[in-house]
Amino acid sequence: MSQAFPPTSYTPARILEAVQELLAMDTLPPIVQAGHPALRQHAAPFEGQLNATELSDLIDLMRKVMHEAPGVGLAAPQLGIPLQLAVLEDQFEIDKDAAAVRSRTPLEFFAIVNPSYSPLPSGTAAFFEGCLSLSGLQAVVERPESVRLEYLTPAGDPVARDFNGWQARIVQHETDHLHGTLYIDRAELRSLTTNSEYAQRWAEPGIDRARRELGFLTERL
Repeated sequence: MSQAFPPTSYTPARILEAVQELLAMDTLPPIVQAGHPALRQHAAPFEGQLNATELSDLIDLMRKVMHEAPGVGLAAPQLGIPLQLAVLEDQFEIDKDAAAVRSRTPLEFFAIVNPSYSPLPSGTAAFFEGCLSLSGLQAVVERPESVRLEYLTPAGDPVARDFNGWQARIVQHETDHLHGTLYIDRAELRSLTTNSEYAQRWAEPGIDRARRELGFLTERL
């Protein structure tokens, strides 16, 4: 799916300029919303456009924005920076039943550079998913339940790491951002709901009731 989107037109110099502008701000930058071109382009691989200090400062800023939102991941394009960089962390306390159904366990903070993932042979899982760049909405997305993520650390070390359950969902969501894909591209659109409707009607560990009443994934009933 990533090949369907055009590459960013940003040169290395323009990426550096954009990052320096963010780092010079007195307040946290806003998260760009759907319609911003950075969200629909193939972000540039990191190839030294920033020095080590600038990269570290950008990662620190992204983590602050993610916490402020709050969210469990943030990709550089969500700040208007078309660079293959994302931060991830999930330390939220949730209902034990929901955690069990969703296979959701804490994820320690880490940053990924130039990531790609591949499904592992463990089937798929479908749950409601949201995005900080589509404020106020959620939809059900069916994704591989386990994936292998290959990426570079900010120091440039290559890593291959397997993720399962909700952690795998976060990994896929953030990596997709770096290739111009939003979760709605993979979503069951009949499940699309506002946050308020979700909280009132569908906020339960699984999706069975929403699936029946909204009429999506009906072949599995």
